[in-house]
Amino acid sequence: MATSSSDQVPAAARKLEGKVAVITGGASGIGECTARLFVKHGARVVVADIQDELGGRLCAELGAAAASYVHCDVTAEADVAAVVDHAVARFGGLDIMFNNAGIGGAACHSIRESTKEDFERVLSVNLVGPFLGTKHAARVMVPAGRGGCIIGTSSLASAVAGAASHAYTCAKRALVGLTENAAAELGRHGIRVNCVSPAAAATPLATGYVGLEGEAFEEAMEAVANLKGVRLRVADIATAVLFLASDDARYISGHNLLLDGGFSIVNPSFGIFKD
Repeated sequence: MATSSSDQVPAAARKLEGKVAVITGGASGIGECTARLFVKHGARVVVADIQDELGGRLCAELGAAAASYVHCDVTAEADVAAVVDHAVARFGGLDIMFNNAGIGGAACHSIRESTKEDFERVLSVNLVGPFLGTKHAARVMVPAGRGGCIIGTSSLASAVAGAASHAYTCAKRALVGLTENAAAELGRHGIRVNCVSPAAAATPLATGYVGLEGEAFEEAMEAVANLKGVRLRVADIATAVLFLASDDARYISGHNLLLDGGFSIVNPSFGIFKD
């Protein structure tokens, strides 16, 4: 039976009451968790993905009044434009664009063995996709004159070399540049543009790339982490996205929010010192 999760958060505490959001890659992983959290906080959400069965099931669970699913290949401009137009037609506008869809590509860390085809495919989904999402969100946000928020999913690889493949690293670093450039342009319209850069959490993308599942994946990530005693969960990432989308972050724009437990700023040679 379709239910609305928004009842779980008191009305006065809801951070996105009356807002409309599009979430690409919203049918699973970070996108799914964020869609659920957004609805809890009063938003109406358009879930955009190529995973039709998962997306349809999620929106049925969230309820037709709160969520709508649209098939969308983020590398196809017509698809992205249609999703944004659907949000406006179905829910009356667009306040939040979460460019979350992404792929890991081949788990190859050798430049000599990396293929041009994989490199271009990863850039197409992970960089061209957010470019199109940002473009078409701005297309409707600017004339609406009510501001807005655009958020991208980058990665720890945006700040640390050697953490991912060449293709993935290039795409995620370029996404930070896109974020900053779009923030510089769109700030005059009251539109904030930011991105989140998490370390690895147990999403289908990350577990598939590493080849570990569940507890084994989390143990492996904690073993190399700087911050011990706590493990990064998908819900932590969704909470960070909620923060950036809400008025709590009303003066934050052009920011790359690293969710890495300090990993990116730590000199590993400090490990020679024992407590």
